[in-house]
Amino acid sequence: MDNHQLDALFAALADPTRRAIVARLTEGEVTVSDLADPHDMALPSFLKHLTRLEAAGLIQTRKQGRTRICTLHPEALSEATTWIDRQRTAWEGRLNRLEALLSQPDTPDT
Repeated sequence: MDNHQLDALFAALADPTRRAIVARLTEGEVTVSDLADPHDMALPSFLKHLTRLEAAGLIQTRKQGRTRICTLHPEALSEATTWIDRQRTAWEGRLNRLEALLSQPDTPDT
C-alpha cells in the first residue's frame, strides 16, 4: 500500500461516524438508508462519509435496483494492521535495546 492510500485510510478512520459505519459493516452488508438511520445527519452529509470510506478502499457500494448496498472491504484494514505491526516491531526493538542499555551496571570513571 502506498503512502497516499495509507494516509486516506487513516484519515477515513479518524472520524467517529466513519468508524461506526465500519463497525456496523463488520456484521454484514447493509443498505445505505439502514446504515444512515442511527446517525443524526442529513443524507447528503452521510453520503460524504461513505464517499470518504470508499475512496480509502474500506467499503464498496453497489446498486441493486433502486437501493444502494454497502459492503466492508476488510483487506484495507489488514493493510493498516500490517503497517501498525511493522511500527510496533520497530519500536519494541528500540525500547528493548534502550532497556538493555539502561540496565547495564554503571562503570566508575577511572
